[in-house]
Amino acid sequence: MRNLIDKLAEKNNLSDEELKYLIENISDEDLDYLNKTARKKADEIYGKKVFVRGLIEFTNYCKNNCYYCGIRAENKNAERYRLCEEEILNCCKQGYELGFRTFVLQGGEDMYYSDDMICDIVKKIHKEYPDCAITLSIGERDENAYKRFFDAGAARFLLRHETADKEHYSKLHPDNMSFENRMKCLETLKKIGYQTGCGFMVGSPYQTTDCLVKDLRFIKNFEPAMVGIGPYLSHKHTPFCDKENGSVRLTLMLLSIIRLMLPEVLLPATTALGTAKSDGREKGILAGANVVMPNLSPVSVRKKYSLYDNKICTGEESAQCKFCLSNRMKSIGYEVVTSRGDNIKFVKGDK
Repeated sequence: MRNLIDKLAEKNNLSDEELKYLIENISDEDLDYLNKTARKKADEIYGKKVFVRGLIEFTNYCKNNCYYCGIRAENKNAERYRLCEEEILNCCKQGYELGFRTFVLQGGEDMYYSDDMICDIVKKIHKEYPDCAITLSIGERDENAYKRFFDAGAARFLLRHETADKEHYSKLHPDNMSFENRMKCLETLKKIGYQTGCGFMVGSPYQTTDCLVKDLRFIKNFEPAMVGIGPYLSHKHTPFCDKENGSVRLTLMLLSIIRLMLPEVLLPATTALGTAKSDGREKGILAGANVVMPNLSPVSVRKKYSLYDNKICTGEESAQCKFCLSNRMKSIGYEVVTSRGDNIKFVKGDK
């Protein structure tokens, strides 16, 4: 097993058969070796630094009905909200004063926010804070919209592919959602010039090892700037309410594999990982992750952005949230840094 791990670290790749064998047969001892190997690789490139992103969850309306998501359109129990432009800018102001140099605007696919509105918001943030990176995570739009957002000043875009297996995709989403369109959107974002992020839920319903191998192969071939993965966590008001949550162990394994496949990738230790296990984010960093995303949203709306049950950090003020994360990272020997934290390949101009 260690020969496979060493090969992955050296070649940044394994065959599909080798990946499947690794995932299905790794022992706890060898998993510890994999995690440490990935951590060493991340340290070689980024040092003992953990980049922070200021997360602004600006709407929990969504037109879609993904079977796993707590803000799906048909969840009548969701308490909906939208932040106005002024509220979003206030979140940025507070974040900037706390040292954040990346803002992530995340929301459901809410068509109330027209392309013009998104452009106006991005332009104002970019004008006010030209030294900051603006990341959008607002789902599927057409190429013209993505280009307009980019020209307005958005440098990054996060769009989880959720699964690289078409049949699996159909089990997670209703018929009106298209696997082909999701993949097309990712290709379009990268073509425009975004630092593009993809990702998936670990342990989502009906996921198999073969699905995971397809995810890893897609990620390797796509070469995203960022990859967001976290354990699947159920929500009580979804069709998947009775499905088993994803595994923290498997999530940490996949974080390490992704780090070794794409050494320069920006890899968050997600809130879902911290929700699934109290020290999940710390374990994520020690498995090769190098990004955390404190919440800059107004405290009054944090519980309402409920993709899954029991989400952490819903009651903390932004400063408290950042201070807590800084201390957590310090406890494992890492320093939270508030720079833009670009993927090093983009800084070098390799992409």
